[in-house]
Amino acid sequence: MDGALLLDKPVGVSSNRVLQDVKRIFCAEKAGHAGTLDPLASGLLVVLFGEATKFAGPQLDADKEYLASLKLGERTSTADAEGRLLEKKAVEVSNGAVLSVLARFRGAIEQLPPMHSALKRGGVPLYKLARRGETVERKARPVQIFELEKLAFESPALQIRVRCSKGTYIRTLAEDIGNALGTGAHLTALRRIGCGPFRVVDAVTLEALTALQEAGRRERLLPLGALVGELPQRRLDAAEEARLRKGQALCMPGLAAGIFALLRPDGSVIGLGKADAAGALKPLRLTATMQAAGNQLESPP
Repeated sequence: MDGALLLDKPVGVSSNRVLQDVKRIFCAEKAGHAGTLDPLASGLLVVLFGEATKFAGPQLDADKEYLASLKLGERTSTADAEGRLLEKKAVEVSNGAVLSVLARFRGAIEQLPPMHSALKRGGVPLYKLARRGETVERKARPVQIFELEKLAFESPALQIRVRCSKGTYIRTLAEDIGNALGTGAHLTALRRIGCGPFRVVDAVTLEALTALQEAGRRERLLPLGALVGELPQRRLDAAEEARLRKGQALCMPGLAAGIFALLRPDGSVIGLGKADAAGALKPLRLTATMQAAGNQLESPP
């Protein structure tokens, strides 16, 4: 079984737990997901089956969109509601001050990754070091905040919508906004509503998926083409595909450097290729076998 499922993850469970539940429901041998969500967070989780697991990259690299709830006046050890309270301040902030501060965080910014993150130091995830009470030096990373909108503000609660680049930590953004307001803040709720071209309104809940018959579940699956639809395309004939499968580069003068979705003339997916500045196209991730027409390039629902 090859394809992708848009799942609406509930609060309170890990992405891996949900993945295992979905894998069991579909009786799938191979499954993964394209970007984890913390147990505190809900929303869009792109689950990948079979050959689709080879195309997680474009989704991991895609822009993400979130709805986030902040509580001003309280700073915690994890920058979210699960941490211990470190500091409490009075909140005397105007709506105008909130709008002014949010404007400062739009565009290119730098973030210091939180200790409670999956980044590794010496092969050990930072969150494991943090649980032992250890703190290590981290380097700030550049990220892009494409959109940052105030949805509601009723002190001390602030709701925002964020569209951002990969690698953005919303809990860090919440904490930084609180610091800029002079009150401190932490994240109280987070919901992912978008990942690249995919939207949570098109996702299915675990409960609804369980209630469906097998045919209904299969109808929820997206073809491989939906996972690479945002990439520039290059169509190859049978001879060119055969050469790529042997690991040979294709000389294509005038081809722009970058990652391409490789398709057959009928639109079915061959895989991903990478072209250099000289127009040499090399295989990056290819499907293991000839894919059926059902995996042609299609737009998400």
